[in-house]
Amino acid sequence: MLGRKIDKYLENYYATTNKALLVTGARQTGKSFSIRHFGKTHFENLVEINFVEMEEAKKALSGAKGSRELLLRISALTKQPLVKGKTLIFFDEVQECPEMVTAVKFLVEEGSYRYIMSGSLLGVELKDLRSEPVGYMDVKEMFPLDLEEFFNAIGISEMVWTEVKKAWNTRQPVDDYVHSKLMELFRLYLIVGGMPAVVQNYIDTNNLQTVWAEQQAILRLYKRDISKYDPAHKLYLNEIFDLIPSELNAKNKRFILKKLNEQLKFSRYENSFLWLKEAGVALPVYNVEAPVVPLRLSQSRNLFKLFQNDVGLLASQYDGGIQIQLLTDEKSINFGAVYENAVAQELHAHGFDLYYFNSKKQGELDFVIEKNGEVMPIEVKSGKDYQRHNALTNVMANEEYQIRKAIVFCNTNVRQSAKILYLPIYMTAFLVREIPDNIVYTVDLSGL
Repeated sequence: MLGRKIDKYLENYYATTNKALLVTGARQTGKSFSIRHFGKTHFENLVEINFVEMEEAKKALSGAKGSRELLLRISALTKQPLVKGKTLIFFDEVQECPEMVTAVKFLVEEGSYRYIMSGSLLGVELKDLRSEPVGYMDVKEMFPLDLEEFFNAIGISEMVWTEVKKAWNTRQPVDDYVHSKLMELFRLYLIVGGMPAVVQNYIDTNNLQTVWAEQQAILRLYKRDISKYDPAHKLYLNEIFDLIPSELNAKNKRFILKKLNEQLKFSRYENSFLWLKEAGVALPVYNVEAPVVPLRLSQSRNLFKLFQNDVGLLASQYDGGIQIQLLTDEKSINFGAVYENAVAQELHAHGFDLYYFNSKKQGELDFVIEKNGEVMPIEVKSGKDYQRHNALTNVMANEEYQIRKAIVFCNTNVRQSAKILYLPIYMTAFLVREIPDNIVYTVDLSGL
């Protein structure tokens, strides 16, 4: 079984609060599997109601009034016993019955059982969570396996990972043999990606052909979702989705609407891009006018790059045997788009808002993020010429921006050069958004 970070999150959450939890995210990221595993190992009884498979459940529960009537109808829908204090009730595919998100408040108030919900971010069904019951429910988003989860699934030992993290913290090179093996596994991650079913397929078979077939099945599922949940715009949505690989391979990687239609205006089709973002299918990285905090204030709404939510799905959309070329680290091939997708995916999973910077005078930075109240530029290099980064050099030299440090993720080992830190690309696993546990501020009113 694949170990996921959400396993520990769920354990801590249900040990420290009585609230319900809504687990959201793109399709096929493992939400239901992780919830079932948690329910079966931490509760005496797990009651599951799936609003897709149990069509009568939507009608029965959406029409109930109050907790007593809800619990009566839940007990009628399941053969599992409801034991007070020992039962977790799981509402799956809750996007099909958004009223349940509101109704869970009454169930939490009643207090006999614990509740968890899972829903895919399809269209706008769960975007505003209808009337989110503040104080009674929290929301947790799930993503494909990140690098650390993937390495753990493949079999990297905790001792090795601890030493690699120590190298990150001390800015010392990783052992050469370990570095070589982790780079090999990183290239494997570019092919397999982080969709749980695909990762499990690879672990079971080591067959990249069946891995590709599993990825193609997920892509077809995404396209069916587009047709089902946004039929009015499904043609443009499908075209946008299909263009992601070629647009990322373009020189500037920015998404150009004219590739779809010469007459398109962004304002008219903005909702299509937002749908893909909200569904978790695509990751937009927005341009900022200047690399200064707060980045959001200088964000350009209609200038962006569009990445896949999973790098393995992206690689599977390219023709020409890219899987073998990635595995053998073919030097004549430019893997920049695939490397950047992996970094975008990792940063997004670690809580960062994604931006890039482009200036005619200074050049383009692959990513800029906010970390600890400062802007940190990030360049991604897939080839040997990783020390050539004119845009980064120009930005670091610009005193107006006051940038203290930058990172270049590349194939080489750890190395520091002035303000620029060169890191092996698998160390994106350690770049996380840090949120302080407590912020205490006491006002002194003694002088009043």
